[in-house]
Amino acid sequence: MTLQTVASVAPAIPQDLIDSARRYADNSRAANTLRAYRSDWKQFAAWADEQGLPAMPAAPQTVTAYITALADQGLAAGTIGRRLIAIGQAHAAQGLQFDPRHPLIAATMKGIRRTLGAAQAPKEALLTEDVRAMVLALPEGLLGLRDRALLLLGFAGALRRSELVGLDVEDLGFEQAGVVLTLRRSKTDQDGQGQVIAVPYGRYESTCPVLAVKTWLDASGITAGPVFRAVDRHGNIAAARLSDRAVANIVKRAAAAAGLDPADYAGHSLRSGMATAAARAGASERSIMNQTRHRSVAMVRRYIQRGQMFADNAAGQLGL
Repeated sequence: MTLQTVASVAPAIPQDLIDSARRYADNSRAANTLRAYRSDWKQFAAWADEQGLPAMPAAPQTVTAYITALADQGLAAGTIGRRLIAIGQAHAAQGLQFDPRHPLIAATMKGIRRTLGAAQAPKEALLTEDVRAMVLALPEGLLGLRDRALLLLGFAGALRRSELVGLDVEDLGFEQAGVVLTLRRSKTDQDGQGQVIAVPYGRYESTCPVLAVKTWLDASGITAGPVFRAVDRHGNIAAARLSDRAVANIVKRAAAAAGLDPADYAGHSLRSGMATAAARAGASERSIMNQTRHRSVAMVRRYIQRGQMFADNAAGQLGL
């Protein structure tokens, strides 16, 4: 039997199944990742169009010229590498071949990394005293109560931005010792099996994450659905949850109010800050990993930043 004969007798796949399969494939990656890839592909396609070159299939020479142009514009090597991945993903979605390891592309990318440096400058970790100052500098009213709850819970829970804004009231279990958070989906749990972490009551009422969340819910009247929502200048509360990008804006705004440079901080500063502050206070790596939910010691050690730079430092034993 020839291939043509097989094709002629093969049953047609219903369009609704094809559409469902495409949706499942899209859900195999985090929404933020897909959004970044789509944006990266659009920028490459627009650049190729301006040059009069086909974006798909993209010739190695075209891609090499593109990443060279990005490097000349001052983009970080990591960002350029992500653009390459996006180009490959777009080709794969159309069943087309694209090899980012083509000798011409690989050699150019190697030169870019060597010239620009592959390391990304991380945002500063927020330590306990920083978060305390930020919380105390927040304004009165619903907006301040929301930001206080978000900052303290994000810090104590070592939560990612998406995990913070993804919380629903139904995910909060208040107990005598604190609150138990059920994270329905996270970066390391793409299958949605769920993760559970505990946040205990704080030592001080003004900076207790559990009391802050309770106060926000009571004041806002939120009894179900998203915990963290937009609040306008009139005190009106939106029905939809905040975007994960809003977390970074809240952190920067609070940092500025506390006299910190907002450019040094972002949403991730809460998560990395918890690991750093806990390590500085003597917490074990195992207990930090329980809260951050990292699977490897090597990864969590990357989070323990400047707060540990002078601890057990050999130079301090020199007697200078």
